[in-house]
Amino acid sequence: MKTRYLIPFLFLPFISCKKDNTPGVQPLDIKLNLKYASENFNTKLDLSKVIVKITNLATKTSATYSSSQGVVNLTSIIPGEYDIDASITIPKAQYNSLTGESSIEDVTFNASLKKISLTSSTTLDMELVAGLLGDFVIKQIYYAGSDNKEGAVFRDQFFEVYNNTERVLYADSLYFGRLWGRQSPTSQSDYYQSNGQLDWRKSSGMGGYESANTDYVYLRDLFMIPGNGKTYPVEPGKSIVIAQNALNHKAPFVGNNGKEVAIKNPDLTVDLSKANFEVYFGDIPGKTPFATDIDNPAVPNVEILDYAGNDWILDNLGRDAYVIFKHANRLDVENLKSYAEPSISVPTSTAKKYRQLPVGWIMDAVEVQPNTKDARIPKKLTASQDAGFTFAPLGGYSSQSVIRKTEKTNNGVRKLIDTNNSTEDFIAIKANPFGFGD
Repeated sequence: MKTRYLIPFLFLPFISCKKDNTPGVQPLDIKLNLKYASENFNTKLDLSKVIVKITNLATKTSATYSSSQGVVNLTSIIPGEYDIDASITIPKAQYNSLTGESSIEDVTFNASLKKISLTSSTTLDMELVAGLLGDFVIKQIYYAGSDNKEGAVFRDQFFEVYNNTERVLYADSLYFGRLWGRQSPTSQSDYYQSNGQLDWRKSSGMGGYESANTDYVYLRDLFMIPGNGKTYPVEPGKSIVIAQNALNHKAPFVGNNGKEVAIKNPDLTVDLSKANFEVYFGDIPGKTPFATDIDNPAVPNVEILDYAGNDWILDNLGRDAYVIFKHANRLDVENLKSYAEPSISVPTSTAKKYRQLPVGWIMDAVEVQPNTKDARIPKKLTASQDAGFTFAPLGGYSSQSVIRKTEKTNNGVRKLIDTNNSTEDFIAIKANPFGFGD
């Protein structure tokens, strides 16, 4: 979880000096006050090496600053919409010495303000929170799918999890799923927080307690890898691929309706016949799976706890957030409470409910967003889980996946970057199960 500290620089296309007399454009001065969310850390940890990155969403240009004891002055900023990200990585030895804790990794603290409108000079407060430390990390998400005429549409989607440690891990009882929240930049008939995301305090039966939005996330779906605890070992530097459909999508196949499914351009899609697991909906009582949902007997099926639709179809526009976690007691997971979306109207008795997951259980999380600014939605994950977001630049049906970058390689084993800011940690590539991005 190493951060490379950058020398501050300016990008003149969006940061102009005050001598700019462009009619109607008055440059702004923005003061950022940074502090740790934990008061205990504010008395023990340094703030002088926090790096702040500000990105103009219209021009896509960025500038990077260093803080001076927790204060950053952004001068002569042109009005507009911005992302502001702050990050500091403290080496584990220094962190342990200063705090008395015993972290086995360097600790990264993040803060972020996304799609914030700056129209006047102001002071903004940002709280730095410690990121998640997990043994498994989300490595690759292929949500975009391939061309809907020449490729495999969305049936070739997959999700990849990586052992980012130096020891053997076991995938048994690893849970993964997507979160639910606001899916459109346009307001619907729901209660919202000030950040624009759903206000789960207002969910029917919730009771309005404040931690509903801060201490929990809400699952759109949830799956678990089976096993007895040591059935599925994952070596250091290796990963597991979970396929929507564990088929070779480069070749024609016969659907469960007996009809052949053709492929016009195999180069646009991937071979998932060697995936480690697949998500098969055909065994759900009363559920009619899509014709392309084929059960590959050579690939184990994951267990389904919560689901939506007729197949595990990832949102190919990029409006999902993904989490993984482990928990020793499945009964605890099954007994998590579920709540309906916080709609202004009273939900019906058949309204879908979303399992309430404590954020403290999460091992890793990644936010995905649409590739265009106007289509982006309020983040479902906070800075402690994912301070940024990632996306496939070419959008849906592009054959692009998002993949975590490599930090270093020791004795042939890659250590992937994990700063809990997917904007910095991920890049886009042509989908490549078990592959790497750099």
